[in-house]
Amino acid sequence: MVNTIDLFAGCGGLTEGFKQSGHYNTIACIEWDKAPCDTLRHNLQKKWKYNDADKRVIQFDIQRTEELINGWNDPVYGTSEGLDVLVKEYGGTVDLIIGGPPCQAYSVAGRIRDKDGMKNDYRNYLFENYIEIVKHYKPKAFVFENVPGILSAKPGNGEHLIIDTIKEKFNESGYVILNDLSNAIIDFTEYGIPQKRSRVIILALKRDSFSNPNQLLEKFYTEILPSKKVLKPKTVREAISDLPVLVPLETPKKIGGKNYSHSFPGSNFTVKNHIPRFSSKRDIKIFKLLTEDIESGRMEYVSTDALKQLYTSVTGKVSNIHKYHVIRWDEPSNTIPAHLYKDGLRHIHPDPRQLRTITVREAARLQTFPDDYEFITKTALDYKMIGNAVPPLFAKLLADCIYNFIFQ
Repeated sequence: MVNTIDLFAGCGGLTEGFKQSGHYNTIACIEWDKAPCDTLRHNLQKKWKYNDADKRVIQFDIQRTEELINGWNDPVYGTSEGLDVLVKEYGGTVDLIIGGPPCQAYSVAGRIRDKDGMKNDYRNYLFENYIEIVKHYKPKAFVFENVPGILSAKPGNGEHLIIDTIKEKFNESGYVILNDLSNAIIDFTEYGIPQKRSRVIILALKRDSFSNPNQLLEKFYTEILPSKKVLKPKTVREAISDLPVLVPLETPKKIGGKNYSHSFPGSNFTVKNHIPRFSSKRDIKIFKLLTEDIESGRMEYVSTDALKQLYTSVTGKVSNIHKYHVIRWDEPSNTIPAHLYKDGLRHIHPDPRQLRTITVREAARLQTFPDDYEFITKTALDYKMIGNAVPPLFAKLLADCIYNFIFQ
C-alpha cells in the first residue's frame, strides 16, 4: 500500500478517489474547516471502516506547520501529538502527498470579484506550507491541484507570476515537474465527469528517485493519463435523471422549523441529501418560463443578453452577468462552484415539472461523489464543500495511473 497524506483535504474528493483505487493507505488528511472535517471523518469511518478517523482527519491550520508536524495544544483546535506521530503509527514513511491550496486566490473569477484582484489574499502563499510538508517527509512524488488561473496569477505587487515562484520552490526542494504546465490543464469532461470543469494537475517527482524524471513526466501527460479518457462526454441526464422527481407544493410547508417549497423523497428512499432548497413563488415562475422555453425549442431565453434583461425585468436590478442558467439534459453541466452555497440560480434543474435548483445529491453526482458518500452538515455548507472538491472519479483515475506508473 502507498502511504498518503492529503493536504487541504476539504470534504475528501481526492481521498475518496484514491481510496477507491485500492492501492493507498490514508495516513492523515489535513483541513482547517470544521464542516469538511466532520464530513470526511464520517465517510472514512462509515464507508471505509476507519475506526480511528477522528485521529486521521486533522482539523488544524497548515500555516502553523511546525506545530502541525510536532504537536499542539490550542484552545480552538484542541490537543494533538502531531503529524509525525501519526506517520510513525500508521505507515512509517510518506510515499505520496496529494492536495491543493484553496483556489479562490488564483481563480480568474475570484480576481474579478475582489477589489484588489486577490493580490493581497493570504491564500496566494499557502503553497509554501504545502512545500514545507513535502520537504519534511520527502515523498517519492506529490500531486498539486489547482485552477488554471494559477498559471496567470500575479499576487503582491503584480510583477511576477506566482507559478514561477512555485516552480522555483519545487525545484529547490528536489522535485521535478512538467516544463510546460499548460499541458497539465486537464478538462475533466474528457475523463467522464458530467460537468465542464478544468484544473491544473501537477505531478511532481523526487529528482533523486528517478533516473529520467523529465521524460517520465512527459510520458505521464501524453500517454498514461490520457489513456483514461472517455469516448464521449457524460451528460446531466446520465448523472441525475434516475433520482426522484421533486415537484413544487401547492402551499409551502414548515417542518421542524424549516420551510419547504417542494416535495421530497419518503423515508424509504435510501439515497441521502436529495432535498430541494426553498424556492420563492417568483423563482418557481422563472424556472417554469426558462425550462419550458428550452424544452419547447423556442430558446428565447438562452442568450446572455436575454437572461440579463429577464433578471432586470423581474427584480428591477441590473447585473453584469446573467443570474439564471438551466443545466442541459444532454450535455455536461456547467461547473459546480463553491458559490453554489449562496446561489443556485445558475444550476436550475432541466425538468419543467420540477421547477427548482439542484439538490446537494445532484451537485454531488455531477461532481461524481458516489451515493454512499454522505454529506452531514448544513445544506449551504454541503454545497460549498462539494463545489470545492476534486471529482472523486477523476481522482481514482489519477490514482490508478500514478500507482501503475510509479509505485507498482
